[in-house]
Amino acid sequence: MYKRILIAIDASELSHRGLFQGLELAKATGAKVDIVTVSEPWAMGMYDAMGWSVGYEASPEYRKEREAAAEKILRPALELAAAANIKATSRHVLDRFAAEGIVQTAKECNSDLIIMTSHGRRGMRRMLLGSQTVEVLTHSSIPVLVIR
Repeated sequence: MYKRILIAIDASELSHRGLFQGLELAKATGAKVDIVTVSEPWAMGMYDAMGWSVGYEASPEYRKEREAAAEKILRPALELAAAANIKATSRHVLDRFAAEGIVQTAKECNSDLIIMTSHGRRGMRRMLLGSQTVEVLTHSSIPVLVIR
């Protein structure tokens, strides 16, 4: 069935539900798991003394903060996988939009399934906040299992 499953997570409670479902499926199929979290780029820039616009995401402080936040998300996920005797690795994709990072990581890992969650936003909230799930479904050639 599935040999390599990519599970996309973030710090949300809903994401943990997707992680549990993904680990259960991996255990049932004997699949290896890659767990990914994505730090989206900081949208604002700032100007240095020369007047150049410098993205805040380029600063070492920003990078350290994102890495520390990713570690807080990924470490417990890896511990859950280990407790279930599931072979798992983790990746933190920095400075990419979530959908792009998820699709690219799935390709790099040779995943045959992507598991992610959807908040199910509708109407104006979806227009303003977008839907990374829809973007992954649109751009991925790999099957996607969406947990709600």
